[in-house]
Amino acid sequence: MPQTIQGEISKHILTGVAMTILIFAVTVYMPIIGFFCSLLIPLPILFYRLKLGRANGAIVPAASILIMAILLGGVGVDMLFFVELMLIGFVLSEFMEMNLSVEKTVLYGCAGVTAVGLATLFFYSHMTRTGIGTLVSDHVGRNLDLAMALYRNMDVPEDNIRRLANQMENIRYGLVSVLPSLAVSSILFVIWTTLLIARPILKSKGVFYPDFGSLRLWKPPAFLVWVAIGCGMALLFPIKIVKFFALNGVIILMTIYFFGGIAIVSFYFQKKRFPLMLRFFLYSLIAFQQFVLLLVIGLGFFDLWLDFRKSEKL
Repeated sequence: MPQTIQGEISKHILTGVAMTILIFAVTVYMPIIGFFCSLLIPLPILFYRLKLGRANGAIVPAASILIMAILLGGVGVDMLFFVELMLIGFVLSEFMEMNLSVEKTVLYGCAGVTAVGLATLFFYSHMTRTGIGTLVSDHVGRNLDLAMALYRNMDVPEDNIRRLANQMENIRYGLVSVLPSLAVSSILFVIWTTLLIARPILKSKGVFYPDFGSLRLWKPPAFLVWVAIGCGMALLFPIKIVKFFALNGVIILMTIYFFGGIAIVSFYFQKKRFPLMLRFFLYSLIAFQQFVLLLVIGLGFFDLWLDFRKSEKL
């Protein structure tokens, strides 16, 4: 390989690693905006995997993981979170190169990342000689303790903190029960967000991006309605394991119908030519107001019958 080409590839790899570590640093050391920044971690991995190919592109996440481990002082459960985000970018790029439909790209990407995440969790559990249930429960407990400490620092009334502390065990049990669906929903959300953000970036740089069509016209597959109805009915069964799977199924389906609902919202924002600042305000309202969020999910669910876009063109 000519030296100039090799030098250009090395430059791209260093840039990709620097961007990934910068986003990681903001995520860790600026917790207020850290959550939103963490959504961007898959982007440089995706971009440089598609731009440089599989072998050279793999160097970016590998080097980033090494530097992250040094900065965090080792590999822990928190580290696995960042590895999973980078894995999303890499796995997603693999399926994007296959030029699949958007449904298959998201589904296969989610399945691949989930499988690797479970395998890693099993391996980490074996290495630390700790049961997976205990490992997950302890991690949830530590985060709840951090939340309690944050509430105390925010001068929340002592009565409220005491009531919350009394319910802490029930809260931890509830969170552990729905953690599988929360993990899958998080992966789906990050994949969907990555696809949306990556499209203009990749196209502007002349990097391949599949022709998914307009995602504003996307709607969930019709058969999922029956799955949702089945999960809802299963919640009425008095058997714990049935309720466990039904509840987790409902949460995952709510995420999918949220994508359908937000596609409808985005369609009308574009059609009515809403100003950028107004769109930002309304999207923020959807993100932070649970009632509005449920309305968006409802739009996605009932679109099968009401067809809110009625085959209109932008």
